[in-house]
Order: sequence, then C-alpha cells, then structure tokens
Amino acid sequence: MKFIGAVVILILNFSGEAWAKQLQFNKVTTDDFVEFNYQWLDQAQQTQSLSFTIDKVMIFDKFRNFKSYSADHAKKYVDQKIRQSLIKSPLPEVKVNFLGYADNLQIELQGKTQTAIDQAYSSIAQLEKNFMLEHLEQNYYTQFISFDNNLAIKPDHVRFAQASVIDFTKLKDLILNNFPDQNVREVANYVLGFVQSIPYSTLESRVTSTGAGFNPPLQTLWQNQGDCDSKVTLTTAIFRALMPRMKMMLVFIDNHALLAMNIKPEENELTITVDGEDYILAEPTGPAMMKLGEISNDSEFAIRNGRYYAEPFI
Repeated sequence: MKFIGAVVILILNFSGEAWAKQLQFNKVTTDDFVEFNYQWLDQAQQTQSLSFTIDKVMIFDKFRNFKSYSADHAKKYVDQKIRQSLIKSPLPEVKVNFLGYADNLQIELQGKTQTAIDQAYSSIAQLEKNFMLEHLEQNYYTQFISFDNNLAIKPDHVRFAQASVIDFTKLKDLILNNFPDQNVREVANYVLGFVQSIPYSTLESRVTSTGAGFNPPLQTLWQNQGDCDSKVTLTTAIFRALMPRMKMMLVFIDNHALLAMNIKPEENELTITVDGEDYILAEPTGPAMMKLGEISNDSEFAIRNGRYYAEPFI
C-alpha cells in the first residue's frame, strides 16, 4: 500500500515573542519511580517550577512496542490475514489460487461467472481494508486525509493522549493548588509555559515520516524534548487530567500542530468553530512563550486559509 502526499515546508515566524527558557531540568531514578524536576520562565518572564514522580514501569513499558510505521510490515500482515481468512472461509462460487512469494501475495480467482469473480474481488478488497485498519489500530497508527486531500498514515495522537491521561492524574492537585480560583486561563497558561519550555525537536513531515520522531507523552518527558506533535499530545493529556470536562481539538497544519480549547474567546483571539462551538487556539510547541489565544503569524495564516484539519479529543 502506497500513500503519496505533497510536502509543504512551513517556517514558523515567532518574531517579537519572548523565547522559552528551561532554567532547570533533572530527573532522579529510584527502583520504582522517576522524579522529574523543572524550572522555567513563563510568558511573563516569571520563574515557575514543577516536581512530580512517575512510575518507572509506565515510562519504560507503556508503548514500548511503538515504532515507525513500515509499509512492508503492514503489507505482510495484511497479506497473511487475507490468506488465512480465505482458507478458513472460502468465497462462494470461486476457486482461489495463491501465487507469488510469502511477502508478495498475489491472488488468482477462477469462477463460472464474471459476476461471481467480481463479487469475490470486492470481498477481498474489503478484507484488505479491514485488516489494514486492524493493523494500524494495533500499532497506534491511523489513516487521515489532510486538508489538501492526501491520504496518509500518522501516529494516532488522540489515542496516545487518551491512554496517557492516567499518567498525569497526580499533577491535578500539584498544579491546581497553585491557583485557588482555578481560573482556567491561568491554569492553561501555566501548563503551556511548562510544555513550551521543553526543548523542541524538528517535526519530520507528517505525511512522509510515518511516525519517525514522535514521542509518546512520558517519553517526551524522559527525553526532555519533543516535536510539535509530541508536545501537543503531551499537553492534551495533561489538560484532560486537570480539566476532565474540557472539550478540545488537536489541530494539524503543515509540519506543525496546535491545540484548541472550548473556552469563551476574548477580543482578538483566533478560534476555530466546530459543530457551532468556538475553540480558542494555543501553541504548546515553543520556543515562543505564548498565552492561550496567541499563535504565530504562520499558524494564523494557515488557519484563516483553511489549511488545517482538526481531530476532536473526547
């Protein structure tokens, strides 16, 4: 299976913004836990800090089998499953002959009528589609159609975030206790500053990289770096742990990712509208320190021109 997509290079323009600065990062490993300690400058250039522990097993065992997508591996899986299915449940009124090698399955159909052969090919095509989706799901990948109608495969960022929420539940009291009024904007900006200050690594093309460079949330913390997809996924998981009822959207543009939150917008804040509801955009990536509702000029250009697609985080 081959997916071809156009690649557009996006150079982010953060001129005039304060730059993220991680003042301190260290981790202390014990037999059972890893303690993470952070200190950074927020959007107002004020020093903030956060320390917490994560179960070592969760860091090193969760998603341990996740790896870059391989089209050859996927084809072998699908071919094997199709062969097994056709042997176990033969198609009516046709004879199936398996040709080619184990890693290059070819199928020849013989039948008394062209209608039976056509129906058999249709059934096999549906099997191929179903087994491909099964393979992607098992490996935390998903198909997507980009805003310019290219079909491609990427890590399933929504599922990664959903599965990671439990890892950050202990952060809820640690963070919310710093905000007695629990003002959602203040909390959001604190978390955004924390993630923005984590060193940035360049995003490989989402269409062509097939997952290369993406780190699940805990690995982003462990490596203390992440590309924009990794950082948006991490931010989404933390926000869900802090604000369980908050509606969010993961927003993807060329070689960049944003987060959108269902919060009442203030003046001049750029939003996207989904099912009649406004979502304020946020830039978790850095290195620019930006508050909720502030995004780069290049991100704004892409959003205003509809060059994005959004995935709901339920």
